[in-house]
Amino acid sequence: MQRQRLAPAKVNLFLHVGRLRSDGYHPVCSLATFADVGDVVRLTSAETMGFSIEGPFAETLAGEADNLVTRARDLLLAGRDVAPFHLTLDKRLPIAAGLGGGSSDAAAALRLIGEAIGLQDQAAAQAVARQLGADALMCLDATPVLAEGRGDDLSPPPAFPDLPAVLVNPLRASPTGPVYRAYDDAGSPGGADRPDWPAEVSSVSAVAAFLADCRNDLEAPAIGLQSAIAEVLAALAARPETLLARMSGSGATCFALCADLAERDALALALADAHGDWWVQPCRLAGYSP
Repeated sequence: MQRQRLAPAKVNLFLHVGRLRSDGYHPVCSLATFADVGDVVRLTSAETMGFSIEGPFAETLAGEADNLVTRARDLLLAGRDVAPFHLTLDKRLPIAAGLGGGSSDAAAALRLIGEAIGLQDQAAAQAVARQLGADALMCLDATPVLAEGRGDDLSPPPAFPDLPAVLVNPLRASPTGPVYRAYDDAGSPGGADRPDWPAEVSSVSAVAAFLADCRNDLEAPAIGLQSAIAEVLAALAARPETLLARMSGSGATCFALCADLAERDALALALADAHGDWWVQPCRLAGYSP
C-alpha cells in the first residue's frame, strides 16, 4: 500500500488581530486560502510504525521525532488496532514561514491515515485537528475559509476567483510566538474586525482592490523582528506585475497577486533572478464558488 497527499500552503489574504483575551488567545478575522504547492505526505505499508523527513527543508526539522504529523497519527490511532505503516514528510515549504506548513502536514496525515484504515466518520479527524490548533482544522478541507474567534470559527467566504500569485520567503524564520508578543508589546493596535465585502469580486483586480483596504496586523511586528520581510515586500511592490503585496500569517513569507498567469510567471522569474537567495514560488491560490 502506498498513497500520498499534498499538504498545501495556507495563505492569509488578510489577518485582522484583536487584543489578547483572558483565555490566552487573540481573536482574529482572516480570509485564508490554499495554494497548489506545498509539502507532500506519503504513507506506505511497513513492518513497524515509522516516520521520516526528506526534501529541501528536511534539515531544519532534523531530530524532531515528535512533530504535528506524529502527534496527529498517535491521537487518531489511540485505542485502534491497525496494521503498521510508515509516514514520510517531504518538506518543500520553508520553516516558520506563515504558511501553516506543520498544520497542513498534520491535516494531510490525518486524511491519509483515515483512508488507509477505512475511517468513514470525519468527526474523529476533526476532533484531533482541533487538539492540534485552529490552522489544522481549516487545513483538513483546504478550501478557502473565513476564520474568526480563536481561528477555529470557520465559515464560507464570499465568492472570489482563483488568484495567480507568487510566494516569496527570504529564508529567514519568523516564529509565531515572538511576533504575537511583539504585537502585544506594541499595544495590539489592530482589531478582529470583519471587513465589508463588496457586492462583487469577480476578477483578480477586484479582489486586490478589496484586500487593499484590509490588513495583516502582524506585519509590522514581524518586520520589527525580521527586517528581511520589509525587503521582500518592497521588492514585490516595485514590480509592475504586482497588484497587491502582503505578508501571510506571522511571516516571513509574503505574496503578490498578479492579473494573470503570464504576469505571475514574469514576476517569479524576475525575483528569482534578482534574489537568488530567496525562496520564490509561483502558484495558484484557490478561489471560492458557493
